[in-house]
Amino acid sequence: MHMADALISPAVGGTMWAATAGLTVYSARKLKQEMDDRKLPLMGVLGAFVFAAQMINFTIPATGSSGHLGGGMILAILLGPYAAFLTMASVLTVQALFFADGGLLALGCNIFNLGFFPCFIAYPFIYKKVVGKRPTQGRILLGAMAAAILSLQMGAFGVVLETLFSGISELPFSTFLLMMQPIHLAIGIVEGLVTATVVAFVWKARPEIIEMAPPLASAPSRSFKPVILGLVALAVVTGGFLSWFASTHPDGLEWAIKGVTGKEEVEAPKAGAHGVLAGLQEKLAFLPDYDFKKPEGEKEAKKEENWPDVNPGRSLAGVLGAAITLLLVGAIGFGLKKYAGHHG
Repeated sequence: MHMADALISPAVGGTMWAATAGLTVYSARKLKQEMDDRKLPLMGVLGAFVFAAQMINFTIPATGSSGHLGGGMILAILLGPYAAFLTMASVLTVQALFFADGGLLALGCNIFNLGFFPCFIAYPFIYKKVVGKRPTQGRILLGAMAAAILSLQMGAFGVVLETLFSGISELPFSTFLLMMQPIHLAIGIVEGLVTATVVAFVWKARPEIIEMAPPLASAPSRSFKPVILGLVALAVVTGGFLSWFASTHPDGLEWAIKGVTGKEEVEAPKAGAHGVLAGLQEKLAFLPDYDFKKPEGEKEAKKEENWPDVNPGRSLAGVLGAAITLLLVGAIGFGLKKYAGHHG
């Protein structure tokens, strides 16, 4: 559900950048107040895992579409909403800057749609209400399913509203809405199952990690090293190897756009903010579309590649992207810790 710049106007893009910046500052302040040293490594490795997991599109049967894990609910449940939002913002920023996945103008929209709704709406008002103070495997499954589905529905509706306010006439509101919501319902069901599986595993292995469990500070001081090493290994295997097996079908957003317009993409203006940011992204993205840069003539041919896409460029992008995300999230976490120490 990564929006391209062509789907939004500079006014909407700027507004959503401002909203996202405000949420980022708010989340950083709240995280600084409740800083727990043991949460910092988890932020980094979970960010790396979500980066790698988002590279794998899974086919939605009988639709000709695909979806990928958003990861916002996994992050919120395991880290709490503030650390989760900062981690998701880092993942999407790395994707846009270095891999040209999602536009720079649309980055504020993408962080809001994939970060705000799961972390600040679905997690506290749906997941926590369903699971309560005494989690069971059944409640975790039900809560994760309900929260993932509803957060993805809100995110998909956010995309439709952002294109509406941007005046994208190629995507009429009602037609686009009727394409977006059902396909993201199907994707949300898969996301809910994956979320429940990951959370149930962590809950059994280290229940004190889960933010809803007793606070980390009061939990027995046990090493999280096995969980952290396991997540690092999973991120490397996912980005470096499993990413070859990503579905070649268009994702839910591309599928919906094609259903309305007949094309998977809307043409972006060449001039103004769109042109400037597209040029900047082209310079920064050293592995665009998670592969080595290719001459113009080869770009279209790549879409017809065989499956699986056994590709060293994709493997490098998966491992390198996960590593950059881990370093960025780690730097944010340790920066906040240092700042909290100086102002404690």
